[in-house]
Amino acid sequence: MDYKTIMVGLALDRPNDACLRVAGDIAERFGARIIGVAASDLRPPMYFASGAFAQKLLEEETVAIERQLSELESEFRASVEKRATAVEWRASRTLPVPYVLQQARAADILVVGARSETLVDPNVAPDPSDLVMQAGRPLIVVPSRAEWLDLRSVLIAWKDVREARRAVFDALPILAAATEVTIAEVPEQDDRRADALSHVADVAAWLRGHGIAANTLVPEKAGNVTEQLEKIAGNVGAGAVIAGAYGHSRLREWVLSGVTHHLATESRRCAFLSR
Repeated sequence: MDYKTIMVGLALDRPNDACLRVAGDIAERFGARIIGVAASDLRPPMYFASGAFAQKLLEEETVAIERQLSELESEFRASVEKRATAVEWRASRTLPVPYVLQQARAADILVVGARSETLVDPNVAPDPSDLVMQAGRPLIVVPSRAEWLDLRSVLIAWKDVREARRAVFDALPILAAATEVTIAEVPEQDDRRADALSHVADVAAWLRGHGIAANTLVPEKAGNVTEQLEKIAGNVGAGAVIAGAYGHSRLREWVLSGVTHHLATESRRCAFLSR
């Protein structure tokens, strides 16, 4: 299995260089095409605006959005057209998250920039936290300083649940391309370390069946899972972390687990998330 179509979601409110570099790198590795997507919606007129003045504001904003989308298309094509087998651009004047979710049907994998803000402006950029829980496709979240998808060392953040199994399966092409793979599970209680050792051993054996050698690592003591995984990632020099995306629906909003939220918003490494 390879990735044949990469979709990169671009933001209107910040640089997209890192996303474009990583998307181009993936396309080169797997001989894939790239689809660029962007969207932005009109904001309601200010409360004191009405009549002709409100209409004028909407028309000016429409022109500004169309200009930004055109500039993004030029940036996208200039960045990736020599790295992909083919390129395609899709844009619309609508809310970014619903638009990207609709377009995801055409892709094997999505690439978006990390967003550390508590609230992301829904009019100018897709929020990775929304996409990862709803897209039905694996998501690579790219920190702003990423130069490429660094696969010299890849960490699998294992938890013995469906989402982690899905993520490792979806990431097989990346794991096959990695120089070194480490599977780590942080036990939630000290007396569960033996279980964790059994889990990661099984995953390593399964990967061997796919021709992928992997190291296993389970800390001696339980502790804060996010902090321990970040420490492990640093110790093994991980350039990318693969994890299942965990969350619960509450009043139609996604509440992410600590690990998923960290990887989707604050990680210094590319995060491959799937559910």
